[in-house]
Amino acid sequence: MPGPTPSAVEGLTADRHLLARTSTADRVADVLRTHIAEGTLAPGTRLSEASIATILGISRNTLREAFRLLIQERLLTYEMNRGVAVRELTVRDVTDAYKARLALEAAGLRNAAAAEPRLLAAVHEAVAQGERAAAREEWSAVATADLNFHRALARLAGSDRIDEFMRRLLAELRPAFHVMPSPREFHGPYLRRNRVIADLLAAGDLPAAERELTDYLDNAEAQITDRMREVRDAGGPR
Repeated sequence: MPGPTPSAVEGLTADRHLLARTSTADRVADVLRTHIAEGTLAPGTRLSEASIATILGISRNTLREAFRLLIQERLLTYEMNRGVAVRELTVRDVTDAYKARLALEAAGLRNAAAAEPRLLAAVHEAVAQGERAAAREEWSAVATADLNFHRALARLAGSDRIDEFMRRLLAELRPAFHVMPSPREFHGPYLRRNRVIADLLAAGDLPAAERELTDYLDNAEAQITDRMREVRDAGGPR
């Protein structure tokens, strides 16, 4: 398991201002969650309580509570005598996450005909966001837009609970994307498929949109888990 790298932990410095007014555990957890999702804090990275508390200007008690929240969300792990680390996903984790994703996103598509216009607009804006990022060759931003697209699909269900489940699920899953050797080759084709789903949604062909979504998620799961097995067989994490 890799130790903390100065650049990874010091990258939190820019977010210290977010905690200036109310240094709560929820806000601290949100900062750490974002860095985990974006890959700044990579899977397996140990999180030094002393370093992070100092960098963010918070008490250790507040940080421990934030750690507890993120452990519950399956983003961090705790081991006796080893401390807290960013969780490393297994093939089983990814397979389970994609089953949950399909259930939540399909629920959104099935409710799309009754969804509020602003929720439908968010789906199309997420696609456009990804296309703009791809034109700039900003593949991390493409990945973010992709997750925004899928969260927007789940939001069509009109359920705050589904939205919250989806937010946590995508945050947990995003580190798995970093196993792919080429972000452009991985995300590029799915960006185009996002457009297909959005167009089917706009046309009102919800059964076709759900079929495309199912195939899409099956393909993405297979790509990620196949790559994880390759890494594992080469001596990397399981």
